[in-house]
Amino acid sequence: MAKTEAAAKPLLSLQNAAVRIGDRILLEGIDWNIHPRQHWAVVGPNGAGKSTLVRALAGDLPIVRGRMIRGNGFTPGESVGYVSFELHRHLIEREENRDHARFFSGRIDDLPKVRELIGLENADPELGAEMVRLLEIDTLLDRPYRVISTGEMRKALIARAVLKSPRLLILDEPFDGLDVPSRNRLSGAVHRLMRELQVILVAHRPEEILPSISHVIQLEEGRVVRQGRRDAVLNAMTADLSGDGPPSGPPMPPMAEGPRKPDSEEALIEMRNTSVRYGETRVINRLDWTVKRGENWVILGPNGAGKTTLLSLVTGDNVQAYANDIRLFGRPRGSGESIWDIRGHIGLVSSELQIHYRKRLTALETVLSGFFDSVGLYRHAAENQRRTASDQLERLGLEDMADRRFDRLSYGEQRMILLARAMVKSPELLILDEPCQGLDRRNRATVLEMIDAIGRSPATQLIYVTHHPGEIPGCITHQLRFRKHPDGAYAAETRALHASGDRP
Repeated sequence: MAKTEAAAKPLLSLQNAAVRIGDRILLEGIDWNIHPRQHWAVVGPNGAGKSTLVRALAGDLPIVRGRMIRGNGFTPGESVGYVSFELHRHLIEREENRDHARFFSGRIDDLPKVRELIGLENADPELGAEMVRLLEIDTLLDRPYRVISTGEMRKALIARAVLKSPRLLILDEPFDGLDVPSRNRLSGAVHRLMRELQVILVAHRPEEILPSISHVIQLEEGRVVRQGRRDAVLNAMTADLSGDGPPSGPPMPPMAEGPRKPDSEEALIEMRNTSVRYGETRVINRLDWTVKRGENWVILGPNGAGKTTLLSLVTGDNVQAYANDIRLFGRPRGSGESIWDIRGHIGLVSSELQIHYRKRLTALETVLSGFFDSVGLYRHAAENQRRTASDQLERLGLEDMADRRFDRLSYGEQRMILLARAMVKSPELLILDEPCQGLDRRNRATVLEMIDAIGRSPATQLIYVTHHPGEIPGCITHQLRFRKHPDGAYAAETRALHASGDRP
């Protein structure tokens, strides 16, 4: 007679486990049994310990109290496939550390491709072909993985993990950075993978908990508050949320009704017949775009359409700006301005910044670095700057994090700190590339309310990028949308949003 689920030996079991990062205990008293054929979702607010928990399962973090019992033949390094933002950041850091050696060897263009990252050449040919097809990464294989988007990198890392034939696949926020069709396709791919191996999914958005998930564990403040079968836990969570009021915190400035009309004809950004290409691939094709003072823009379009490339032309990170007719803040590019002159006008939040912000600073020091547009803090901050930075943290409800190490915060907590960093100097232009990525429901509401208040003020204009139309602030006045033409190329279409009902 087959053993019942309750009697079967678990694949993994945590018993009164505690996990520490640095000198801080982030998880305490964790009891969790993962049985064969179970697929789990790990849920909870930012900072609850979700990523810490799955990193312990993957063997990345030690159990400092209690114990983890593994089933027969289960070893963390070989039996677990792990995909996360932290892994993405580690791989990029490793490659950047190799740049020095590449420079002296004369191989500065010899950047590893996606096919090397996922180990395609050494994988089972049939499985490799299936993963490339299932995850739709065939067009990425010969591109350097340092230049692909966050969403594309997630899919490549899933292929990399699966090709090692794990027994357990851990996916930490795999849908972040993906457009709606890509999210739907990845959902189908993960559902297909669940037939062959067990999956643990970390998610902030309820809609990302796949139908194939059988069980849910809910964390709050480093402890388990619920676990069990999917419907029972999710129904209990829904009941909790029904009585959950709006986010607490300092009141936001009063907001006007509907999009705000431009205050003047002065242009902050002017692009004329602008094109960007890499090899034979034209990413942006003859774009005409003007952003005037008083306008707030949302940029929409699928993964790979050119949104991040467009932003890099504005922030000064793309050298092809000098080959185009581009004026920023009234000055043509190439007229003698430095990248620091440009960044002095701009505040930025993006996945790329978060990947590269790896300094061992406190959260407060990270916010202070926004005054100097530096990744790290290399100058003494004045007392009034420290007060302003502290006020920004308090405004976002983050004052308790001021003295905590930035690199030891959760992904969502880091995102909030970088948002405070971007706003601390009241920039003329605030560029927000998926600012709500990795945030829980309450923090999303807080951030969107603050962004809307900023966008309605006369001092700062917004450029806002999102794959979630329901998260577009009401202050947005204009839209730029990339659409794919039948020939495969993307073209940009712009329009004004004249009324509150005229939304993307």
